[in-house]
Amino acid sequence: MKFSKADFPLMRRSILALAASVAISAVVLYSSSEYAEKTQRDLRNAQNMLNDARNRLTAANEDKENMAIYAEEYGTLSENKIIGEDQRLDWMEGLEKLRRQNLVTDFRYSIAPQKIYSPQPPVDSGNFDIHYSETKLQFDLLHEAQLVNFFTALRSQIKGHYHLEGCALQRTAADTATATSTHLKAECSGGWITLKNRNTPQ
Repeated sequence: MKFSKADFPLMRRSILALAASVAISAVVLYSSSEYAEKTQRDLRNAQNMLNDARNRLTAANEDKENMAIYAEEYGTLSENKIIGEDQRLDWMEGLEKLRRQNLVTDFRYSIAPQKIYSPQPPVDSGNFDIHYSETKLQFDLLHEAQLVNFFTALRSQIKGHYHLEGCALQRTAADTATATSTHLKAECSGGWITLKNRNTPQ
């Protein structure tokens, strides 16, 4: 089939229409591809936002649970006067109360000024400074069980935390001249531990 020059004017409209159709199809395909990519990006962004929101919600719930646990522990420590200032007067009153109970034949004590405590090995104390008031106790005893009973009463009756480091016991000879029945002497070292929040105003 041959085309002459006279046929081109007749075919021009068809060719132009075909070219326009191809161009429109290309534009539509390009636009569709761009739209699909944008939709995929939007979907990924939405998924990331959803995951982030879920993570924040999970973290918030964990923080809420931890706050409830720590609030209860903090309340217990505060009630037992482990958090806060030096409770020297309370400790002295408590020791004198124990003296009146005659748990041991006699005892003497000394409480040193409070100082910053650095435990070994180191511990993470969070936002609290650990303070230590060294307290030495000297006892006159009839037998070893009196010493155990004394520290059991100390921990149950005096608010605070006394950290017992150790005791040295020495047997004594009975003094018939003074009719004393003391058979043991003991010297114990330790101290009261308190926690102070670093953010608390001085």
